[in-house]
Amino acid sequence: MTEFRTTYIHDRDQWPHLTWDSAVLAPQLAKIHFARGELMGQLSLMGFSTQENSMLDTLVQDVTRSSRIEGEVLDDAQVRSSVARRLGLPIAGLPEPARHVEGVVAMTLDATQQYQAPLDAERLYRWHHALFPHGVDDNLQPLQTGRWRETEMEVVNNNMSRRTVHFEAPSPARVQQEMETFLQWFNSEQDLDPVIKAGLAHIHFLTIHPFEDGNGRIARALTDLLLARADGRRERYYSLSRQIEQRRAEYYRVLEATQRSRTTDVTNWLGFYLDCLTAALTDALASLSRARARHLYFSRFADVPLEERAQRVLTRMFEPFEGKLNNKKYRSMTGVSDDTVTRDMKELVDAGMLIQVGRTKGTYYLLNLSGIPSAGLELYADTLYWFGETASSSRPEQS
Repeated sequence: MTEFRTTYIHDRDQWPHLTWDSAVLAPQLAKIHFARGELMGQLSLMGFSTQENSMLDTLVQDVTRSSRIEGEVLDDAQVRSSVARRLGLPIAGLPEPARHVEGVVAMTLDATQQYQAPLDAERLYRWHHALFPHGVDDNLQPLQTGRWRETEMEVVNNNMSRRTVHFEAPSPARVQQEMETFLQWFNSEQDLDPVIKAGLAHIHFLTIHPFEDGNGRIARALTDLLLARADGRRERYYSLSRQIEQRRAEYYRVLEATQRSRTTDVTNWLGFYLDCLTAALTDALASLSRARARHLYFSRFADVPLEERAQRVLTRMFEPFEGKLNNKKYRSMTGVSDDTVTRDMKELVDAGMLIQVGRTKGTYYLLNLSGIPSAGLELYADTLYWFGETASSSRPEQS
């Protein structure tokens, strides 16, 4: 009896010539190009130190989230230490990074900082070896590093009752030729939107699955490389991996559906990728808006003597913040007594740094951002921030 074998996108006669519906993707693509331009405009208004800190935060997120997609949790402080040292930024108080952390960071920075360099097999081998410096995979099994795989490759899910095969990669005999074709396409100029090319490279590389392990992390590094080429700059201010990690289950579902397709149409995959990229750019714009507002806010009140605990709470309010700032939340964030909370809040209100809303048990406080650009922060008006009086709003009632 002949055993039935599921076929995959790489078995199609048209492979590796991928197709997509440009009309379906056009609205998403237009939104992304607008957001990229807006992001570059925002960056031009930022000071050098703000840009450096934003880039550091982005790269740390990219490294940690890309690994987390594969189930590996890296220590944030170690990643920050490695990235900061390689970028020449201060590392005081940060721990010494482990060797495997250094490897992931080295790969990520080589992809983004050297985005103009051609991609070849040797460069990919170095990345792979950097991911697995001890010669074992994430499950501590022996691993061939720095060369194409020589074994069959399946993406499987094992549980107590059944073994599910989600994808079978091309046979090892095909890998060399598949990668030569991929690298030639990757390095050549095409009449192709560079943002689309980055998404195509992701699915193309993952379908070949040329290594025994680490293919997902390398695919995301290749996507970041091509996005850096599209932006024409080494500095990274948005993290695609962070968005993919937040939608991890959907990421794998879309990949599986695309790789099992009876055609080489990858419109659905590109739609998911563009959605994630849009969210990454939106988050980056909001983060830069918060960073700029934070800088202007503390510059305005530079002469106000602040307790370290108050500085910490006020700074935290420029990050994603749940709820409103009231006495109870301030106490939980600082661990001080009720009397100290009352005194701190009065001093901050008297200094003009906070606006008090209400007089009773429901009293809460807004950061006084009057006169500071509010673009990207409007969502938090009346819950975290006060932007000053307008035709439709008045100063909150104070005690």
